[in-house]
Amino acid sequence: MLEIIINKEIDKKSIMLVENGILVEKHEEHHNRQRLEGNIYCGKVQNVLSGMQSAFIDIGDKRNTFIRLKDILPKQNEAIDDNKENNISNYDINSLIKQDMKILVQVKRDGTEKKGARVSTHINLPGRFIVFMPNSDFITISQKIEDEKEKIRLTEIVKKALPDKTGAIIRTSAINIDEESIKTDLEELIKKWKNIKKQYDEHKLNGPKLVYDNKALLRRTLIDVVDRNLNRVIVNDVRTYKDVNEILKSMNMADKIKLELKENEDLLDMYSLKEQLEKLDNRKIWLKCGGFITIDRTEALTAIDVNTGKYTGSKSLEDTVLKVNKEATIEIAKQLRLRDIGGIIIIDYIDMHEDNNKEKVIELLTQELKKDRTKAQILGFTKLNLLEMTRKNMCNNEDF
Repeated sequence: MLEIIINKEIDKKSIMLVENGILVEKHEEHHNRQRLEGNIYCGKVQNVLSGMQSAFIDIGDKRNTFIRLKDILPKQNEAIDDNKENNISNYDINSLIKQDMKILVQVKRDGTEKKGARVSTHINLPGRFIVFMPNSDFITISQKIEDEKEKIRLTEIVKKALPDKTGAIIRTSAINIDEESIKTDLEELIKKWKNIKKQYDEHKLNGPKLVYDNKALLRRTLIDVVDRNLNRVIVNDVRTYKDVNEILKSMNMADKIKLELKENEDLLDMYSLKEQLEKLDNRKIWLKCGGFITIDRTEALTAIDVNTGKYTGSKSLEDTVLKVNKEATIEIAKQLRLRDIGGIIIIDYIDMHEDNNKEKVIELLTQELKKDRTKAQILGFTKLNLLEMTRKNMCNNEDF
């Protein structure tokens, strides 16, 4: 059984994805650090940095947000190499935006204590099956859709329904969905965009204005798992209950997914969630076989080390090492998702001397990462026998 449990406390709100009583994802919203990802603003250009081909935009937050030239130019298909996209070096940011001008931007990455948020003019409106891109002019498909016939079918459906000079990302959840449902989803997103554009056009720039509150973390979680046999959503706060109900209604799922309100209850008492959450702070995670992994996060990358620990095996050394590495691989994929570890990840597996065993580990890791909702890329083993990979944080993931 798949459930979303949303537990509101005095200082934060935890959104947890639980499968058969086991915590598989956990995300937090802190009341003193408001999440802005996905929100759309009528902003005001504060100043243009010619030497950096970037600018600062006031959206009404404590800090000005940051926009790059790349995020102002029209977006091309992701299949095109970023370095070649739009031949950026041929453009001057001053020819595109000026100080004090009005600009419609979407927050792509939240700020930190030292940096403001990053914004873009490339608007994405995620729906149940489609992500509508009003300022793009191409259709792209989730990499997780592999069947060529299905790709062609879905592309044709979306192409017929899209307004001119707009684009879309076809999400994994669209697989085998009928044409009418996909068109309805897209029509709702187009309607939402028209309302956003109307608010922007009518706003007199005496100050920045929020024109679309995305409720990013909550909306994203619901949209992503609603078609993965989600059974129920449990909340302990009336306002959150209303927000969830509104999102479910927008997807025509309010009658299909059970929504429960347990007002003011501590939902962490369910399924021993407190104990499960406490383990997330552990650097060392033991494996069933007796081996263990350690996870060390730095600003530059995350290093994961695999150790045999108490496991000595009963066959050859290579078999012993492979067993620990395979069990570690399953746990690593689980921990990356549970802790939402993003960026560069280096895994120091126990040395394997046979190349086919390395291939088995990569195949297993690839398979386990398919359970994740965000994009990960395995680059392979280096000459030092370290496995390199990258993963996008859920909140910053744009690959649907």
